[in-house]
Amino acid sequence: METAALQIRRRSTLLPALLLVVSLVSAFELGSRLMNYVQEEFGTEAHQRLENWQRLHALAANAPIDRQLRLVNSFFNRVTFVSDIRHWGEEDYWATPVELLTTNGGDCEDFSIAKYLTLKSMGVPDDQLRIVYVKALELNQAHMVLAWYPEPDADPLILDNLINDIKPASERTDLEPVYSFNGEGLWLNRSGGARTRIGEAGKLSRWQDLNSRLTESLRP
Repeated sequence: METAALQIRRRSTLLPALLLVVSLVSAFELGSRLMNYVQEEFGTEAHQRLENWQRLHALAANAPIDRQLRLVNSFFNRVTFVSDIRHWGEEDYWATPVELLTTNGGDCEDFSIAKYLTLKSMGVPDDQLRIVYVKALELNQAHMVLAWYPEPDADPLILDNLINDIKPASERTDLEPVYSFNGEGLWLNRSGGARTRIGEAGKLSRWQDLNSRLTESLRP
């Protein structure tokens, strides 16, 4: 039986509006075309998750940043973890937040991307946010989290789907950073917390593909 996620992939060429609209001025918009489509094709629960996301944005957009972090982290951590191969039929697919919420499933990359884009749309500066590819030492596998830096050289706070508590990176000894990125660049993480910029995030093909789909959603 075809899953909701695979239905989205099959129909995605017919509905670019299925993607999140995040404008250059950090506006947040889920249009009626998208909402009606989700209601008709994926049901009331999927529609309700998108409405809850809009309410979250309205509630937290002007809140202190520590409250924004907590609200956004807990909101997306309620989504079910599902591997890409099971959910999307691909080994590695980076979903938009709308795809994540509509299908109520995703993996660590999808959680981190959704938190990043949501906080960015609330006005959190891009240079304070980094999506971080790490090795989860206890699980012995690759993982992805979102880091918030109050200052460029500060010990960042980590938003993670593995735990609901937001802790400083120095307390997450179970995570070993490998590289990090945001809309402004790509960094290689080294032992001791040092980071070396190695170029643009566009070097990451999955990130480039995701942003192409987001850009497509802005077209009339």
